[in-house]
Amino acid sequence: MAKIEGFRIKNFRALKDITLGRLWNQQQAEPLTPMTAVIGKNGVGKSTLFDAFGFLADALKSGVEDACDSRGRGGFERIRAQGQKGPIEFEVYYKEDGNARPITYEISIDVDSSGRPYVLKERLRQRRKGQKHGWPFSFLVLNSGKGVVWKGDQEGRQIDEEQGEFDLLGLMESIKSGEAKEESKETDVVELEDMRKLGIATLGSLKQHPRISAFRKFIEGWYLSYFTPDAARSLPLAGPQKHLNIHGDNLGNVVQFMEREHPKRFQAILNRIAEKIPGINKIDTEKTNDGRLLLRFNDKGFQDPFYSQQMSDGTLKVFAYLLLLEDPTPPPFLCIEEPENGLYHKLLESLAKEFREHATGRKGGSQVFITTHQPYLVDALEPAEVWILEKGWDGYSVIRRASDDAIVKNMVAEGLLLGGLWYSDYLDAR
Repeated sequence: MAKIEGFRIKNFRALKDITLGRLWNQQQAEPLTPMTAVIGKNGVGKSTLFDAFGFLADALKSGVEDACDSRGRGGFERIRAQGQKGPIEFEVYYKEDGNARPITYEISIDVDSSGRPYVLKERLRQRRKGQKHGWPFSFLVLNSGKGVVWKGDQEGRQIDEEQGEFDLLGLMESIKSGEAKEESKETDVVELEDMRKLGIATLGSLKQHPRISAFRKFIEGWYLSYFTPDAARSLPLAGPQKHLNIHGDNLGNVVQFMEREHPKRFQAILNRIAEKIPGINKIDTEKTNDGRLLLRFNDKGFQDPFYSQQMSDGTLKVFAYLLLLEDPTPPPFLCIEEPENGLYHKLLESLAKEFREHATGRKGGSQVFITTHQPYLVDALEPAEVWILEKGWDGYSVIRRASDDAIVKNMVAEGLLLGGLWYSDYLDAR
């Protein structure tokens, strides 16, 4: 299962320049864990960090201009860090699996003379087999929609822009003219029609670019939860659906699919829910006369079932999360903002353990990324899994890992709970 080892964000709202985990040029840093939680006070940028992943996914799907305007973002100038004139930048350092060579994806987004956002620069790079040091070889380089791409899964060029060694336009011309004969065999000149679309969106659909295709599919597979209990109470048209959507309004359809295709797995889910939510002993669906789908909960002691419209927010959320974690083909990256909302506090430790077991399971579950401000949930986490987001002296967000504080690590090793330390202000910057 593919995994993000590091992520860098620049000039995105309050995130002027933060890095989580390991990057290609920061190999001394520890990579992100299979489960990662970001904690912090209100207003420090947790929702912004969550939205940074959503923005990148939206940009791949619909282009950077639409991504700037969608989900209430308000346009490029509203999401560029206040007071900054440079582009918005993202860097993703990831592996396709445990033994694969890491790939770095870099993108810069700016505005043109008419004030419309476009992709200023885009690059993918990877070290070759056996290469452990030095600059990775770039296999996609685009500047304002124009550049070069190397085919296959091995080729690329070593580019040290800091030394001024790379002439992109010169390389493009030599390939077109046939002067770069050896390089021309494995290299294509790229000129995109729309600079507002990501190059990986177009090139990732071509089989001669397997590395780009794999990265595109990786981001397309991200699941960012915008689940709301009210959406889960809606009455969708009947018909089994394989995956839970981001709002959860097809919860009944997924239940219908699991009942039909994976009855044993679904029964296991019900058993686990019964352990966590006393009284629930059966969950199924009912098709109405007009073709809509009702989700039914049978409560011990009552003959007639309760429908999802009558169930509590917490019951629906726990059920939706467990159903999501039992997806037969889980997303590679699962991002949830404040999963604790509406849940009884004693459920949170159990929920955190469910997330971790899913992320570290032998069958290769999702990498899980959550934001939270609930100490009870943090109690179930390890220092290496927790990142603390705070406001810096200049108003921009700064982030650090709890395990970087030796005192915190030692206190947890002695049996103190991390959430309790956070509640007691031991995780505050000193």
